[in-house]
Amino acid sequence: MNRQAVITGIGVVAPNGIGTDAFWKATREGVSVLDRVTRKGCEGLPLRVAGEVHGFDAASAIEERFVVQTDRFTHFAMAAADLALADARLSTDPDEPFAVGVVTAAGSGGGEFGQRELQRLWGQGPRFVGPYQSIAWFYAASTGQISIRGGFKGPCGVVASDEAGGLDAIAHACRNLHRDTGTDAVVVGAAEAPLAPYSAVCQLGYAELSLAAEADRAYLPFTAHACGFVPAEGGAMLVVEALDHALARGAEPRAVLAGHAATFTGPSRWAESREGLVRAIRGALDEAGCVPADIDVVFADALGTPDADLAEAQAISDVFGPHGVPVTAPKTGTGRAYCGSPLLDTAAAVLAIEHGTVPPTPQVTEVRDDLGLDLVTGRARSARLRTALVLSRGLMGSNAALVVKEYTP
Repeated sequence: MNRQAVITGIGVVAPNGIGTDAFWKATREGVSVLDRVTRKGCEGLPLRVAGEVHGFDAASAIEERFVVQTDRFTHFAMAAADLALADARLSTDPDEPFAVGVVTAAGSGGGEFGQRELQRLWGQGPRFVGPYQSIAWFYAASTGQISIRGGFKGPCGVVASDEAGGLDAIAHACRNLHRDTGTDAVVVGAAEAPLAPYSAVCQLGYAELSLAAEADRAYLPFTAHACGFVPAEGGAMLVVEALDHALARGAEPRAVLAGHAATFTGPSRWAESREGLVRAIRGALDEAGCVPADIDVVFADALGTPDADLAEAQAISDVFGPHGVPVTAPKTGTGRAYCGSPLLDTAAAVLAIEHGTVPPTPQVTEVRDDLGLDLVTGRARSARLRTALVLSRGLMGSNAALVVKEYTP
């Protein structure tokens, strides 16, 4: 079956806002929430700046029996899934439990929960380690808990392919709708919580990680001052649904998921990522039935190192020509939430299309002349937006591109 996939629900838990209204307001206004790391145990680490989710109370958003057996990254995912399902007005049909599936992408897993239990193991002994240690750290925990909590028995899965896995998970969800499995909708997305000390120390091995101490200088992609990326918590969940099913139940599609493609060019080989990203972009355009001129805005990966930025800018120019399309990177105001970042960019792309607004790239003012980018900085840019392209690359070498289109009946 060839069933067109549409987004009917969006749920966001991000450093710059919980819920789509708060997230979009901050994104549209170019607000930066990057600040000194305050997570317990991280104060003395070389990582100084991050994007933290403040004001999130897991106990008020999720039932206690789920909170105690899951990590912070799954708390974010479950809360975002609730918001997306409410936005889509989709609930489980007891007579059709296999109609809804769940797919998430995961990078770091449950570091905070795992660290706490390991401290108990070595500090107090194995009798003090809880049974949920066996599942809470696991990268599949969010998919499992969302499906159990919601009663979703359709196709479920987890994508582990670097940060680009966020876009790959969306494609995986769409493919489930194309198969004759009786699946009408998939709850899909990613959320990360990489700021526990255990997780933060692991990230110190990334050469691309920014160790800058000043929040306004820590994450400046496409500039002469680029010194790496800033990590972040949070992410987004979407309800991806077959168009015929959405219309039959009276739901209003927010956007069409039109095309996706992915490539692999190897870890930290940023010069080679140029060709890989070009192939991913052209593959996504081909699947969407688009030509470069159809794309109204590009949401960039924006890693924040000179060589990676150059490769991405060259890839964009290879496809669209120098200064050929408006480019934005809202994540400079929130940080890179690993697999959660391309989901936040996808949510921002849908909202940008709905509001006819290209959000700016926070904190970036002077773009390198040699990059040839029409990077939107300073203030948002009003424009008629019909089609957006979202790009993502992973530190281990994955590249992905996703085309999102305006829904027109």
